[in-house]
Amino acid sequence: MLALVSEMAIRRMQFSLLICIGALLMGCSGAARPTPPGGESTRPAEVSPGTGSDPTAGWQTEFEIETCRLSDTGRNPFFILEPGFEIVLEGGQDRVIITVLEETRQVDGLSTRVLEEREWKGGQLVEISRNFYALCPETLDVFYFGEEVDIYQDGEIVRHDGAWMAGREGALAGLIMPGRPAIGDRYYQEIAPGVAMDRTEVVSLDASLETPAGNFSGLLVTREGTALNPQEEEFKTYARGIGLIQDSYLLLTRYGFKEGS
Repeated sequence: MLALVSEMAIRRMQFSLLICIGALLMGCSGAARPTPPGGESTRPAEVSPGTGSDPTAGWQTEFEIETCRLSDTGRNPFFILEPGFEIVLEGGQDRVIITVLEETRQVDGLSTRVLEEREWKGGQLVEISRNFYALCPETLDVFYFGEEVDIYQDGEIVRHDGAWMAGREGALAGLIMPGRPAIGDRYYQEIAPGVAMDRTEVVSLDASLETPAGNFSGLLVTREGTALNPQEEEFKTYARGIGLIQDSYLLLTRYGFKEGS
């Protein structure tokens, strides 16, 4: 265990150095913030956004994953890691289908669950990603260990933008969903300097939303963006016992376990 902790500490130091260098090269700027579903919330005064040369300032990047007995199956209130569970989000001719697969994958020496995400725009398949997650039973935190990405054009794979894997090229696992979220929580979901640096802030825990799949309340709303382009932001909404029910303009149309699961 001491060896593992030391290795994790070294990799965290390497990450901090890499992200500071990347920030100096890119620079950072603020962005106008839209109003989330359920109304605007106030960020606690003691939490300040990342500015200057360190875009991670004010954001959680260390999660003590090494203290957890990670599981590749399970759930927390807003995220399900059980094989066969599927969520469908739609808006016009655009659609996203997220499916928890039977498959697991070893990532950075740990067993993770594979979630497949398929995305269509204008009725055309544009992306298939395979995402790797694991849950900490002690805290119910769900961690994100990377993704494989296939970008499609006219039915052919043309590139793999955003692909990353914890344990490779300085990348570290991030937090995809806290087990006990609180307003003002600000954390990195992806920690792959120069490739994938998505980060999230919890802005509401009591929002309501009407979707084609039903009306929901007591919802978790997050404001999500990336350190690679701080001007990009979007809101996502999560329902207890389901997970993601709104992603920007896409709304939940169907959810549940597939037949035979």
